[in-house]
Parts: sequence; C-alpha cells; structure tokens
Amino acid sequence: MLIIQQSGIRSMMALSGSTMTSWKTSLDMLPTKDPMKEAIVPSASSKTSYAPATQVFILEPRKSQNTAIVLRSLGMSRKEILGALLDGQGLGSDALEKLTKVAPTKEEEEKIIHFHGNPTKLADAESFLYHILKAVPTAFTRFKAMLFISNYDCEILQLNESLQTIELACKELRTRGLFFKLLEAILKAGNRMNAGTARGNAQGFNLTTLQRLSDVKSTDGKTTLLHFVVEQVARSEGRHCLLNKKSRVPNSNSQRSKIDELNSDILSPEEGDREYLMLGLPVLGSLNVELSEVKKAASIEYDSFISMSSTLGARAAEVRQVITCCGNGERGGFVKEIKGFLEECEEELKVGNEEQTRIIDLVKRTTEYYQAGASKDKLINPFQLFVIVKDFLDKVDQVCVQLNHKPQKNNVAGYVVSSGPSSSPIIPSRFPNLSCISCQTCLQHLPANQMKISEEWFLNMYHVS
Repeated sequence: MLIIQQSGIRSMMALSGSTMTSWKTSLDMLPTKDPMKEAIVPSASSKTSYAPATQVFILEPRKSQNTAIVLRSLGMSRKEILGALLDGQGLGSDALEKLTKVAPTKEEEEKIIHFHGNPTKLADAESFLYHILKAVPTAFTRFKAMLFISNYDCEILQLNESLQTIELACKELRTRGLFFKLLEAILKAGNRMNAGTARGNAQGFNLTTLQRLSDVKSTDGKTTLLHFVVEQVARSEGRHCLLNKKSRVPNSNSQRSKIDELNSDILSPEEGDREYLMLGLPVLGSLNVELSEVKKAASIEYDSFISMSSTLGARAAEVRQVITCCGNGERGGFVKEIKGFLEECEEELKVGNEEQTRIIDLVKRTTEYYQAGASKDKLINPFQLFVIVKDFLDKVDQVCVQLNHKPQKNNVAGYVVSSGPSSSPIIPSRFPNLSCISCQTCLQHLPANQMKISEEWFLNMYHVS
C-alpha cells in the first residue's frame, strides 16, 4: 500500500489553478493513438490491378475512332436512330449527312454482320454498326434515300428558280428599251466611221464585239468608243427627260423657268450638253433594273443547269429501288413514307423536264434573234448571251461613274477606222454627234436573222489597240 503523507497532499492541493492548467495543456499535447484514424496500408498481396477490357476492332482503328466521334455528336441513342430508320422519318439533314459519311464499305459490312464473337466486346463504332446492320441490313442505303428526301425541296426549288430566271432574262432581252438604244447607237457609230466604204451600211453586228468596245481608242488615246456611245446616249436621254419635265410642269412653276433656261441663250452649248449628260446618266443606271434577270442568269452554269433535272431523276430512281428491296412484312412505316414521296416527286420531275426543254428552246431562239446561226453551233454555250450582256452592262456602269466624275464635254476626238481590207491604209475619222442620228429606226424593223454580221467586219471596221 502506498502511503502518502498528509502534508504532501495538502501541498499538492495547494497548487495554484494556473499550474494545473499548464499541466493539463501539456498532457493534451502528448501524442495519442486513434485506431479510427490510422492509415491502412494494404499489403502487397492485397493489391489488385484493374486492366481495361480489350475492345474488338473490325474497322481500321483510326476510322473506328472517328466514326465513334461522329456518332456521339448526333446526340441520339441507337434505339432512337433505329426507330427513325424503320419509320422513314425523324432524322434531320445534318444527322443523315453524318450517318451517310460514316457508312462502312461492302467488305466492312460483311465482316461486321458475320462477326461471331461477343458483341459486348466490340468497340463503340463497331457495336453501333453491328446492331444497326443486324436489324436493317440496308440501313445506310436507307439513310442515303432519306437524305435525298430531306434535301429534295431545296433542290427542286433551286431548279424552278433557275427556270424562272432564264425565262424572264429572255423576255428582258426581247423587250425594247435602253439596251436596244445602246445597240443602235453602236451600229450607227460604226456605219458613220466607215461611211463611204463597203462596210459603211451594215445592218447589225455580232454581240461578242460588245466586249471589245472599250479597246477601241480615239486617235488621241483619251477616250474609247464605249465612252463616246454612252455619253451620246446619256445626252439623248437627258433631253427626253427635260422635255418630259417641261410638259408636266405648269408655266407658273419656278422649276419651269429653270428648265426653259437650258434652252435659252444663257447656257452655252457645252454647258447645255453637260446638263443633258447629268440628267441622262441616272437613266442609263436603270439598265441594271431593266436587265436584272439577265445578270442573274449570267451566274447560272449551263452544264449544272442541264444536269440538275436528270440528277434528281436518277436519285429518285435509286430511292424507288430501295423500296423494291424491302419485303412485304417490313415493320415500321418506311415503305409507306417513301412511296408517298415518290408519287409526288416523279410527277414534279416530269413537269420539270418538260419545262427545262421549253426554256432551252427559248434561249436558243433568243440567241438566234441576236446572232443568226449561233444557236446551231454546238461548241457555243447557250448561256453565253447572258454573260456577254452582263459584262457589257458592268462596263457601261464603269463608264457612267467616270463620266459622272468628269462631266465636261470632251472635244470631238478622231477615231482610227479601216476604209477597206486590213491591208488598206487606216484613215482618221470623226464621230458625228449622235443627236443628229435617230436611235429609233435602225434595229427596230430588222428581222431577227439580220442582227448578226461577221466578226471580221467588226475587227476590220475598228482599229483595236
């Protein structure tokens, strides 16, 4: 038994509270062992390595990976895609386009369908293809047919718009307007330049020469034949505008006084011509409106236009071949959906083919109207007429801008012309002012087959620098 002296106990109890507190704090700081917080270090024998399961690739690994990425981008389950495939609807153009791009080759399809291993071990792309092709062996042929149906409305609309544009373009070219006035002015200018020669009484010219008018320089090199013709026609139109305004404005109106001023002695002839020019240039600017469909038609490629209808017909025939391969016991509404589409599509394409034939004939007759015999040349693009006119209009626009920035009337310039065959000497000549030339009679009464003369005539008539 441990005997503790009473005095010792008293001395211990007499310890101050602060000393007891310090002891307690010191004891709390001593390390303790908590079994719940002990780190569990597994033994070497308890360690287990989890190796990833081996995937089976049938496609080339890179292609398999890319296919899996495309399939994940669809945001649809395999069940949803299979349901849409059986019903023939429910997939958008983007999804169908992606699915047709990942279509396997015939050899790959055979390998996937005849895979006899564990399907759960197939890679993602192979697993999708395996289940889709097992359910519907012609799955990707159907996807292609559904993509055609999805895009058909846009493609047939494009064909119909092209047909309408070309028809309206031909109508614009057969309607007399500013374009005809420019042609008349060009022909009259050429005849005046070759006055007194065998080529001085031409009844027409090849429209391809419109592309070379800006190459016909004056003797001083300061202007071109195109500038001269545009300037003269603009002045003529300016006079007509002035007369029309004068007839509509009351005598008491101040604007009438301004109009009369142009015909008075206050303005010099040069100043009057300048005013006429500034009034007429905006009128020539309306050529783009007058021939707007011609400019649209110039952007249509003939080969693409011709093949558009036949291509749609061939693809519709492929779709019909798809449904003939489907059995009578086909589940889902795919066959019914496709048959309903084909009934409308084939009738619409039949009408489209007939309309295309009519429009091509109209283009040939319009080309013949301007250039006799040109439509019989199989080497010539039938739509070349639209391209020539569009390029000419663009050049006229450029000339109008230049004249608008420099409206002063130039001195009459001499143009170099040919007085006979190419071996004959070249003599200078001056263009007459077109105000002395009627722009209303030259081509107006010409038969269609007199709108053309040989290109050699034009090359001999002008000196092209």
